[in-house]
Amino acid sequence: MGFADMLIRLGIPYDSEEALKTGEAIMEFIDKEAMAASVELANERGVFPAFKGSIYNKRKALEVRNATRTTIAPTGTLSIIAGCSSGIEPLFALSYFRNILDGDQLVEAHPIFGEVAKREGFYSEEMMKTLAKQGKVRGMEGIPDWVQRVFVTAHDIRPEWHIKMQAAFQKHTDNAVSKTINFSHEATREDVANAYTMAYKEGCKGITIYRDRSRDVQVLAIGKEESRDEKGKVVPRERPDATFGVTEKMTTGCGNLYVTVNFDERGICEVFTSLGKSGGCASAQLEAISRLISMSLRAGLSPESLVKHLKGIRCPSIAWDRGHAVLSCADAIGTVLERHLGRKAPGGGGGGAEERGSDGNSAAMNPGGITGGQCPECGGLLVYQEGCHICYACGYTKCS
Repeated sequence: MGFADMLIRLGIPYDSEEALKTGEAIMEFIDKEAMAASVELANERGVFPAFKGSIYNKRKALEVRNATRTTIAPTGTLSIIAGCSSGIEPLFALSYFRNILDGDQLVEAHPIFGEVAKREGFYSEEMMKTLAKQGKVRGMEGIPDWVQRVFVTAHDIRPEWHIKMQAAFQKHTDNAVSKTINFSHEATREDVANAYTMAYKEGCKGITIYRDRSRDVQVLAIGKEESRDEKGKVVPRERPDATFGVTEKMTTGCGNLYVTVNFDERGICEVFTSLGKSGGCASAQLEAISRLISMSLRAGLSPESLVKHLKGIRCPSIAWDRGHAVLSCADAIGTVLERHLGRKAPGGGGGGAEERGSDGNSAAMNPGGITGGQCPECGGLLVYQEGCHICYACGYTKCS
């Protein structure tokens, strides 16, 4: 049984003074027992080799066999094998989906929560599915108040309570304590800085912080609400009837590219592109990219992950747009998407797109300039100078 499991059995909320006192008392008992065992071993086998000159080498101090005796190590995989909560961490989620063969999904719940839900009479498959999507019971209708208080999850707990719990265990732990301070996706740099400062003042030897969704793939995540077909496959949600958008003009090696980013109440939902003259291979490829981006966004893929894969793609014809290199049309789309991350449609819906220059202001854009592409010798940029394309990096010229 993990620490969080034990608190639940005792009916103690994780984010409470009673939980802090319980944790400190448990660790103090473990520390005293470990010290007694180490003293007994020292009587049999002698002290540890570096005892002389150590902090234990004092008058009337206990002679110990072990320089350090206690630590709280990461126990993620071990807790899965044991079927209990991990170390001194709170529960991450109370219910989750498990994907099995043929795209089917099973709803699994924390065993103690399932036991309590059935005993108290509020268990239902619909409730468990809703819980699996949001991962926590606080704020759910139909759940008793005492259950919402006791079955607390990592993101219900404010960062300062995570730090207080780690500090309570650190008081009676020789080495460091493994503990993750969970931050929401909206956490700021100041929030993180405050956590490190508080941990230092509380006497923690080190902390680990994690801001939700700061990585494309994370070990633990609460299920997202996704549209699925009858086989359980993820499908894009329906496009709204009205969207709000912004169109930006970017200079690329293929000409002026107009990128339209549209938003709904959930954020970016689609992308349209238009490249100078219609028709041609480049326009067809851009239409395909735009359709795939739009479909991915409405299927639940994060815009951040799309930006990560689009930006940096390079083609032979590189352009300059207001002092910045545009490596390709895909890179231009990624740049525009990045400018509008986190934006949503304003209240009241409304369609249409506002045209903006590449600096984000409603104005005509400086056309910039197109380079001569990549240097065949070193891969650098070719610059047109004195009637010829020259590479400043290696000295290559097309005229020689």
